[in-house]
Amino acid sequence: MIPYEMKDRYTIADLAEIVALLRSKDGCPWDKVQTHASIRTDLIEETYEVIEAIDQSDPVLLQEELGDLLLQVVFHAQIETEQQHFTLEDVCTDICKKMIIRHPHVFSTVKADTTEEVLKNWDEIKEETKHQTTRTQTLEAVAKTLPALMRAQKVCKRARKGGNQFLCNESALANVTECKHNLEEAMHLEEADAIYQAMGELLFCCTGMAQALGISAEQALTDTTNHFINCFRIMEDICQTENRSMETLSHGEWTALWKKAKRKMEVETEHAS
Repeated sequence: MIPYEMKDRYTIADLAEIVALLRSKDGCPWDKVQTHASIRTDLIEETYEVIEAIDQSDPVLLQEELGDLLLQVVFHAQIETEQQHFTLEDVCTDICKKMIIRHPHVFSTVKADTTEEVLKNWDEIKEETKHQTTRTQTLEAVAKTLPALMRAQKVCKRARKGGNQFLCNESALANVTECKHNLEEAMHLEEADAIYQAMGELLFCCTGMAQALGISAEQALTDTTNHFINCFRIMEDICQTENRSMETLSHGEWTALWKKAKRKMEVETEHAS
């Protein structure tokens, strides 16, 4: 047993100390054998749980989930402290310096009165501090571990800053239409590789169009997926009420029932608002 003072309030320094104790010789058998790789998925899961709390507008849940996420940061920093690479204080120092450098309109004499000017300064300083001298380097710097849709839109956003006319507002819809045609042609020829490539290009162009329209492709798809699930639920409820099996519906019956479910969903949404 490791004696530890119980308090009404704790700080991030206390959390760092607790994690260090858990990973010490007399600490927790599970905690002290963990590595960056072994808890990598935990970091991802905790991040998504924070997002869910934000989406639910639940401050109590958000407080809890932010604590779980903070634990992940402290845990990873402790692993590096043990290897004498860096400490939690080094992590805090780096981010503080970064925030000061990237906000010269607050901490220096640079003028930026609008959000657009702030973001422009941010991007320019980021490219300079990361020694990115070409547009390609800015695209390559987008994390490959991001969800594919989110990464694609971020790449599109950075490409547009470079004056890429392929992704401009005027050509976005035309690109989607062309990619749809290419996919239809590949499907007609039943060429697996061509279908795979055409599908990828269509998804990318749809993401580029979302960027051109100022829409978050990730959020739009999330909302549409949720809408689909709700419509599917209503459709299944209708089938159960009418003593019908969804699996036995013909294409025409499925389409008609789906439209009925969507209309009912729209009515429910109107009443809720």
